[in-house]
Amino acid sequence: MFVREKKNKSGSVSIQIVSKENGIYKVVKSVGCATERPEIERLKDEARQFIEDAKPQLSFAFDAYEEDQQALAIVSSLQNNQVQVIGPELIFGRIYDAIGFNQVPDELFRHLVIARLAYPLSKLKTVDYLLKYRGVKLEVSAIYRFLDRLADQYQPLVEQIAFEHTKRMQGDQISVIFYDMTALHFEAEDEDDLRQAGFSKVGKHRHPQIYLGLLVGANGFPIAYDIFAGKSYEGHTLIPFLERFSQRFNLGKPVVVADSGLLTKRNIV
Repeated sequence: MFVREKKNKSGSVSIQIVSKENGIYKVVKSVGCATERPEIERLKDEARQFIEDAKPQLSFAFDAYEEDQQALAIVSSLQNNQVQVIGPELIFGRIYDAIGFNQVPDELFRHLVIARLAYPLSKLKTVDYLLKYRGVKLEVSAIYRFLDRLADQYQPLVEQIAFEHTKRMQGDQISVIFYDMTALHFEAEDEDDLRQAGFSKVGKHRHPQIYLGLLVGANGFPIAYDIFAGKSYEGHTLIPFLERFSQRFNLGKPVVVADSGLLTKRNIV
């Protein structure tokens, strides 16, 4: 059911509650008519309340024919704000569980990962997405607080899960790994121990930046990452990175693939 405004020849407006069944519209109730906009809006509110009050009266005890009719009536009465998007959860959620990320004891991690895959925009837009499509009400500050927990508490677990999944995908043996770095700059001037102005490949020499180092297996399956200060020299990050994660994951001596800026003579020897 829905609310319809019908203009009359007299200039007044009738407010009706209308249903649609088998392509045929039917007036369920005429709420009233008015000429002034405030009164029209009041009648529309009354009509919406009637529709809302009628919803709990829907019964699901019916035979096959009645089931089709009832289902049609229910679908016809739905509004956009009553629709939940379940596709991302059905697809990405199943992959999330299969990899093993459901071991992370915080439901917000699941929401943020799936939202990032389905709707990869800002944190503020992520809050809007979760409220609109998942019914999850969050403040942006809650996401920032969770990111602190992720870095302080959950990062080792997340990396361990990712590594175990990559290992399974590689037949339980990781013989080739790929390492690369990228710079992430900040539109600000203040520096700290991590955010520092340094060499920028994109010409942002006056902006502080950080370096992100990423280690992946064959076919791009992730293994681990680390963050380095913006003034770091890329070539000096490779060996400490590999040593740290080789000990942690018992990688052995895999073939390392990287660009020429990282594979200096000192690193190769």
